[in-house]
Amino acid sequence: MIGGPQIILIVIVVLLLFGGRKIPELMRGLGSGIKEFKKATKEEEEDSKE
Repeated sequence: MIGGPQIILIVIVVLLLFGGRKIPELMRGLGSGIKEFKKATKEEEEDSKE
């Protein structure tokens, strides 16, 4: 299980690698990718029902 100290370490490493300005862009890209994935799986379910 991931605890508090591990999450803090991961956040620090991400900030060092990408910088504070790139984080919002990365999160937007991740969010749109998840949205597209959900949309595609929903379409597959609808196609399989027909």
